[in-house]
Amino acid sequence: MQRSLEQQMAIKFCVKLEKSDAETIPMLRKAFGVDCLSDTQIFRWHKAFAEGREDVNYENRAGRPSTSSSDDNVKRVRDLLNTDRRLSVRLISETLDITKTIVHEIVSESLGMRKVPRSPCQKC
Repeated sequence: MQRSLEQQMAIKFCVKLEKSDAETIPMLRKAFGVDCLSDTQIFRWHKAFAEGREDVNYENRAGRPSTSSSDDNVKRVRDLLNTDRRLSVRLISETLDITKTIVHEIVSESLGMRKVPRSPCQKC
């Protein structure tokens, strides 16, 4: 990440010096070697800075919020497990409408359970 940030600053500097993107690429390759951004990324950042972008940091991305394992969800999982300790991650996930990976993370990390309940075997 830090290396990428340095390169973005270098690209911004080249734009301010009115260097073209074709002139910027060899300079970045010489300065950063194998850690250099790809040509596509250099073109993208060069264009963004040429169009007036000032910030070198990445913009926030859309998607699932990282707070899926919130205190509320931890409490809901704990309460459900207190009613029946043998519930599987899949069943908890379906009951509380939380993804299985988040339920597994809550059970193993937040609640400190070492043996995570699994779905019963259909063949056994």
